[in-house]
Amino acid sequence: MDDTIFALSSGPGRAAIAVIRASGPAAAAALAALSGAALPAPRRAGLRRLKDPSSGDVLDEAIVLWLPGPRTVTGEDVVEFHVHGGRAVVAGVLEALAACDGLRAAEPGEFTRRAFARGRMDLTQVEGLADLIAAETAGQRRLALAQAEGALAARCTGWRDQLVQALALIEAEIDFSDEDLPDGLGGAAMAALAAVLADMRAVLDTAPAGEIMRDGVHVAILGPPNVGKSSLLNRLAGRQAAIVSDISGTTRDVVEVHLDLGGIPIILADTAGLRAAADTIEREGIARAQARARAADIALWVVDLTDGGDRAAPAWPQDATGRRLVVGNKVDCAPPQPGCDLCVSAATGAGVAQLEKWLAAAAADMAGATGTASVIGRARQAAALRYAVAALARAVAADGAGREAALVGEEVRLAVRALGRLVGAVDVEDVLDIIFADFCIGK
Repeated sequence: MDDTIFALSSGPGRAAIAVIRASGPAAAAALAALSGAALPAPRRAGLRRLKDPSSGDVLDEAIVLWLPGPRTVTGEDVVEFHVHGGRAVVAGVLEALAACDGLRAAEPGEFTRRAFARGRMDLTQVEGLADLIAAETAGQRRLALAQAEGALAARCTGWRDQLVQALALIEAEIDFSDEDLPDGLGGAAMAALAAVLADMRAVLDTAPAGEIMRDGVHVAILGPPNVGKSSLLNRLAGRQAAIVSDISGTTRDVVEVHLDLGGIPIILADTAGLRAAADTIEREGIARAQARARAADIALWVVDLTDGGDRAAPAWPQDATGRRLVVGNKVDCAPPQPGCDLCVSAATGAGVAQLEKWLAAAAADMAGATGTASVIGRARQAAALRYAVAALARAVAADGAGREAALVGEEVRLAVRALGRLVGAVDVEDVLDIIFADFCIGK
């Protein structure tokens, strides 16, 4: 990391202001080269006229910041150019930086990776920042912000400190068994391990809610052809997302829309009508609908209230495990019928507010009410914590079975290593490239 990287750190496209950032040992020299003036005072904004060092062309009049390391986002020397956001201005400044000695364009996520490498962030904060950038709902923002600000890292630090203290007591009993040690060291260590184990399990229990908040609640709209599934999707989406036709079998593939209900992301999927079909393409669409039903967190079975068909026993896929709701459609043309949990009109919107309320309540229940019940948002984090819990559980069980203290100590060490993997302290090279590849350039 001896080179200096630069990138547009604000969004692409025309804007009032664009922020271009450079990080590395040559950052200050690049600022001096473009401004032709002395550096501004550290961490104080300065107004500078920027010029192309090779041609002398004026590029812009900009606000610049000089941020000497290590107290910067990357831990390195950093400069920022706050320029006018026109495409030509941004392109000119980027080209001028590229021509400076020792500078190169940054790779995706490289700024954040440097922050991680220099200890400015741990791995859970890196993942939280990535999720914060991608957040589309208030619930996702709250979960991601908690991680980016170190909520999970703080829990891990507390657990690790307690485990290390308990391990020291266990080691003392092993290494100084012939010495005159205070009574009850082993008992105090095991009590601490049991308390940490209980706390870890409580956090791990919230992991499914955190993952749902991050990834969204998947809702599949199912039912026979021509009952109004696509019309219902369009009504819930507030736009014409799916083609609506009187012709049976219009929907062949799965059509998705993303909703925000009470701050929780909802992925709503319209599917092909379920029936015995001779057409090869329609059969494929039905197979995809059944697969979506099996994977869905919530399945809505839509029936036509104007049709006398069987509403009480919809043909759910046998291995579908999600929550289910039978929705009667076209209540504007026919009265509610037995067997329907809720009746709506996709045409007029009648009853749709009640359906949205039901979906929001079900999603909130899955995501832990407000979505802040969990500090775990990724499967990787849950897997590392699950490993630590298993090791501590073995340690507690081993002590209860009267086994050697050395075995208990080894299990505690395994738990500590698992916490290290969680925050990125050890054994993380195999996951770094995957995590940082998700970042946009300039972060």
